[in-house]
Amino acid sequence: MTDLETFRLQTRAWLEDHAPASLRDAAESRGPGGFWGGRRAKDAPADERRWLEVMAERGWTAPTWPKAYGGGGLSAAEARVVDEERRRLQMPPPLVGFGLKMIGPTLLRFGTEAQKQEHIPKIVRGEIRWCQGYSEPGSGSDLASLQTRAVLEEGEYVINGQKVWTSYADQSDWIFCLVRTDPAAKKQAGITFILFDMDQPGITVRPIPLISGASPFCEVFFENARARPENVIHEVNAGWTVAKALLQHERAWIGELFAGSVAGAREELVGLAREYLGAPEGPIPDALTRDAITRVAMEEDAFLLTLERAAQLTRAAGGRPGPESSVLKTAGTELNQERCALAVQLAGPQALGWEGPGFTDRELTLARTWLRSRGNTIEGGTTEIQLNIIAKHVLGLPD
Repeated sequence: MTDLETFRLQTRAWLEDHAPASLRDAAESRGPGGFWGGRRAKDAPADERRWLEVMAERGWTAPTWPKAYGGGGLSAAEARVVDEERRRLQMPPPLVGFGLKMIGPTLLRFGTEAQKQEHIPKIVRGEIRWCQGYSEPGSGSDLASLQTRAVLEEGEYVINGQKVWTSYADQSDWIFCLVRTDPAAKKQAGITFILFDMDQPGITVRPIPLISGASPFCEVFFENARARPENVIHEVNAGWTVAKALLQHERAWIGELFAGSVAGAREELVGLAREYLGAPEGPIPDALTRDAITRVAMEEDAFLLTLERAAQLTRAAGGRPGPESSVLKTAGTELNQERCALAVQLAGPQALGWEGPGFTDRELTLARTWLRSRGNTIEGGTTEIQLNIIAKHVLGLPD
């Protein structure tokens, strides 16, 4: 028996002993993919808290991160075993969020030893929930034109400006934020990447409603908010380098999220076709519908294979995703939009329900899910921006 096989047996036994029974067979039991933690999650169900605690004790919320910062210190192969055995029990992730997927890996690469010791153990334990302060009303695709200012006064940075489309800002404890510290420099050269607490005077958060009826997005206003100089990541006026590296982690994570959304799309769509087109068994009668479902199924297979190839490249690069993460973001979001649109088409008039009688709970989600999907190709970097990155940095095409 190999060492990895022994590790799998030990992992399986440990999870059987420690995974709360109430969370089994409930991999998507909480929100968008799992439990987000943070100071505002104190009222979370006891079993979700316990699941986080026992996994964090072993460092298995971040299994490949160094043990010195609370991680599991596992190899990539061992981490895959932990994930596979968790999925075997259909347990949800013990912790998800921007801390694990975005700012944590960025700190491991760019942070000082003091910054790592200060912030990473809290991320591993789910004590702090993070949000991302990037986009501004006039600086979306052209992010480097951002205008939020940070001025060093009496030993602290004083921050003024506005961020927009800040996901879960109303539920977050800290923010990793891009600010302009040298307005006279070339726009990319005058940006600093800094961390600060959201719970302070001078920060106002306003949720942004979406047409789908639910939204994670917020506006954030800074009026003389404060940040400590020791929370500048990398160097003052060199934040653009950090910002770009973090975006690669974000895009890779978005690809992973949409892998969960599109996996099983063919079964979902076939079920809808049988229910609403009157074909309880045998071939679906409409050829165009069969073609549309087959096309989504083929794209699903191709996307999941591409996701695995990208994961292999990331592991080979020491956990640093490359520009191929833009492929995952583009393909995953467009496939999800196609899936949602086809689901609405198959249900026909029954997909038009918004509330009230005459519709099942499932039917009432179809239109809302489709409307929400329209933002997928904008959030996290527009498709147009991603295609430029793919052309230049993946395919090597000339400018």
